[in-house]
Amino acid sequence: MNLFELLGLRPELVKAVEELGYREPTPIQESIIPKILNPTHDLTGLAQTGTGKTAAYGLPLLQLTEQTAKKPQVIILSPTRELCVQISNDLKDYAKYLEGIRVTAVYGGASIEEQIKGLRMGSQIVAGTPGRVIDLMERGALKLDGIKYFVLDEADEMLSMGFKEDIEKIFSATPTEKRTFLFSATMPREVQALASRFMKNTETIEMARRNRAAENIQHYYYLVHAKDKYQALKRACDIYPDIYGMVFCQTRAEAKEIADKLIADGYNADALHGDLSQAQRDLVMHRFRSRTIQMLVATDVAARGLDVDDITHVIHYGLPSEAEIYIHRSGRTARAGKSGISLSILHTRELRQLKTIEKIAGIVITQKAVPTGEQICARQLFHVIHKIEHATIDEERISQFLPEIYSKLSWLSKEDLIKRIVAEEFNRFSAYYDKAPDINFKPGKESAELKPREKGQKREKSAPGKVEEGFTRLVIGLGYRDRINPNVLIRLINKNRILRDARIGHIEITDYQTYMEVETDYARPIKDTLENTFFNGELIVVEFSGRESQRKNKKGNKKKGRKGSPLKEIPFFKN
Repeated sequence: MNLFELLGLRPELVKAVEELGYREPTPIQESIIPKILNPTHDLTGLAQTGTGKTAAYGLPLLQLTEQTAKKPQVIILSPTRELCVQISNDLKDYAKYLEGIRVTAVYGGASIEEQIKGLRMGSQIVAGTPGRVIDLMERGALKLDGIKYFVLDEADEMLSMGFKEDIEKIFSATPTEKRTFLFSATMPREVQALASRFMKNTETIEMARRNRAAENIQHYYYLVHAKDKYQALKRACDIYPDIYGMVFCQTRAEAKEIADKLIADGYNADALHGDLSQAQRDLVMHRFRSRTIQMLVATDVAARGLDVDDITHVIHYGLPSEAEIYIHRSGRTARAGKSGISLSILHTRELRQLKTIEKIAGIVITQKAVPTGEQICARQLFHVIHKIEHATIDEERISQFLPEIYSKLSWLSKEDLIKRIVAEEFNRFSAYYDKAPDINFKPGKESAELKPREKGQKREKSAPGKVEEGFTRLVIGLGYRDRINPNVLIRLINKNRILRDARIGHIEITDYQTYMEVETDYARPIKDTLENTFFNGELIVVEFSGRESQRKNKKGNKKKGRKGSPLKEIPFFKN
């Protein structure tokens, strides 16, 4: 007997999952399916991605859906197009033998007319992103007055992307009497507040400890000088020849820069960031899923909701500002019971944040030496040997060439032949890493990163970097002392839905101020949005950097800072 039958699922659903190759439910499916079928509770499910949670709520909701009623009964909100499409496709697979069930995915970047057509055909289940759902509601194309089941998938991700107001608007358009199911990998205060507001008689199913990383992931870090981070990344790629991984960067500009460098250096890599059109994004993801590329360089926002199997490595090109983001990133490897590696490439100023993440995530991140050139050459050598040893031989296709090949190589001994075959592949690494320096950070070495300043000595100043063409630099009156970080700033900007397509460039945070480069066309509305936002009980002070800001000040339009002083631009400092 298929174990899904024991959970109370209909034969049609059991048959569908059997054909998909599932014989045994995952722990979250075993816990949640019976509870959704028993209509007494709202549910909060704490689980990492890749644990089978779509089937955990999808299968019982398909069973509870009235097949003859041609109006939405189930609404499933998710943070990104990719996750929305994946949920929709999974539900369609599960509903293969349920006559009359229609599932429609609604999301931005695709034809809204086609989605309206799908809804008009009588969809009982709608999977959507918050922005597109609201667009359809405002057009009168999506009515939620018949909703019986409200699902929030990856709730923590949606809140971090600034969808709180959208979620509240959608929720308020649904009937008071319904069941709500919330799924999240982590449980920050914002998600707890959302759950307490939306849900009643709630039961929590905790498949992973709160804000804890998966246990089958090995966590390591390299410690290098800031100038050597890219070299450390290349060595990480080279020491793992079969790597199939994701590299996370803090900004779009950094992601694009790192991907371009990797491609120029001959690596199978590409970038996923907010500057890509939907068609370009789809192409990149197709190439990554088909393993045409081994390394996907992405920002946290661009990678929201991606679900790719068998990722071996997650590489943090610098630590994120929050432990929850580290957990989310790392959770993209080691899925479905497999193991994986989460590797952080750090410089010394990030060690304090490393300890914070260890404490919150309940893990130990072990320092590992950056591989030397000699170690990489040895690893690559044996990788070549392994490929030769396990090569697939198509006798029929190569047989016609073998006599001439045997004749040309007959003068070589077996040992010489092996040497030449191996050397052909090995030499390019040997030439590159010949006399390659050890780039591991050495605490005893005098360096600009750790060298203490003499009492009264000022930090060395450097001129602000040139702003990228098409961008404008803003000076924001918040810094590290105010507990600000890039993710918080982006979240504040995303509260204005119109600004979600704005490109954000380099962000530099000092003790008291933040320098943020934004797309010039959006600079004024971003400035206005931030200036009308309270942070820690006070309005945020924002000025344009450079001459424009100075002209404003000359006219007497000085804005008071957090301590009553005019906001004065402070020069950048060398790290």
